[in-house]
Amino acid sequence: MRIETEPFYLPHAHEIPVFKSAFEKKLPVLLKGPTGTGKTRFVEYMAYQLKKDLITVACHEETSATDLIGRFILKGTEAVWQDGPLTKAVKEGAIIYLDEVAEARPDVIVAIHSLTDYRRTLYIDKLGEEITAHPDFMMVASYNPGYQRSYKELKPSTRQRFVAVMFDYPDEKKEIAIVAREAGIPEEVAKKLVKIARKIRNLTELGLTETVSTRLIVDAALLIAHGLDRRLAVNVGMIQPLTDDPEILDSLIQLSELMI
Repeated sequence: MRIETEPFYLPHAHEIPVFKSAFEKKLPVLLKGPTGTGKTRFVEYMAYQLKKDLITVACHEETSATDLIGRFILKGTEAVWQDGPLTKAVKEGAIIYLDEVAEARPDVIVAIHSLTDYRRTLYIDKLGEEITAHPDFMMVASYNPGYQRSYKELKPSTRQRFVAVMFDYPDEKKEIAIVAREAGIPEEVAKKLVKIARKIRNLTELGLTETVSTRLIVDAALLIAHGLDRRLAVNVGMIQPLTDDPEILDSLIQLSELMI
């Protein structure tokens, strides 16, 4: 898919020149960081800047190598081979983005290994073929090292095949600008939402698996922009997605209502 309209993106640090250099030198890139910190938006932005097609695969526990490489499908009485998204990207010179790659089945990691080193080849065992990647092909993957546990954690032998870029929540000024721009709300409203989010992020004693992401702040801001009551928007957009624990929810709701 070609990104036709430039996505809005504010750089965190040096990720843009790193990505461009990796693309020129044909190196794969691993984006590490919490959910909702702009990793997907960044890839879309870079695909637009480089004028390259982008193929995104949202990985989950059932994602297999076959899903990425391809399979035979029946057309009438004939079995016809159908390329998967990875094979298409390899052949066409697209950027493939494997979002949350650590969630996928182990055979996915095995399948991409030969594409993440000097070989840049993809072996299709069902066809007995080996394909050399198009010169413009690029592998990009992401994962959340704070969320992954045990078998879902990327092995060092896999991580070390990538140029790695760490993402985190933007600084306060940038986050306010992002929320205001994305939701179309005044900066003073965005500032209040960001302050609530940053306060919750600092409450490490709550033991939340995931905290308030920039994406959740934008969701609440969009509801406010549509006319929803601010307290309700913060509740359903920023607080409720965090946990199902009634005591923690009650504490967070009280905190947010005081701050909004």
